[in-house]
Amino acid sequence: MWLRQDSMTLEGQTVDPARYTIVPRTLTFLTRGQEILLMRIAPHRGAWGGHYNGVGGHIERGEHPANAAVRELQEESGITPESIRLCGVVIIETRRIPGIGLYVFMGQSGAEPARQSEEGVATWVPLDMLPSLPLVEDLPQLIPAAMAAYQGGPAFTARYTYDERNQLQIDLES
Repeated sequence: MWLRQDSMTLEGQTVDPARYTIVPRTLTFLTRGQEILLMRIAPHRGAWGGHYNGVGGHIERGEHPANAAVRELQEESGITPESIRLCGVVIIETRRIPGIGLYVFMGQSGAEPARQSEEGVATWVPLDMLPSLPLVEDLPQLIPAAMAAYQGGPAFTARYTYDERNQLQIDLES
């Protein structure tokens, strides 16, 4: 395949950056019995510092999303999952170009986190404690959707936007 810069045509595919472009990322949740692996984001990491999120990061050019999810887990926690499965895809409209395309995975592992990363500290959290933790704002909806898909339900799709007060709006379908 080749890209002609003047027409933005890629072997029959028209690429129009004015339409919408996204940065591909992964977000992965692992379970171990009644626990879920979450990353306590380092305090210096901006607005979500101190909050809990899944483990994830950018997909590198040419990298398969599932391979990126495993790589990010290994880099940020030292854990290699026993299994992993794509459970959903989220398009995040950031009010800027580009947006974010988030591939959400879920898997299993019995391993303990072996390292701390610049991103934060990965830790196993009992599922029944989630309501009492400072979670990244979409996790109360995202985790149940990912768990349902992982347990045999349909994969979900979602679109995140922000309203005029900069409040997250989630449109999630499974």
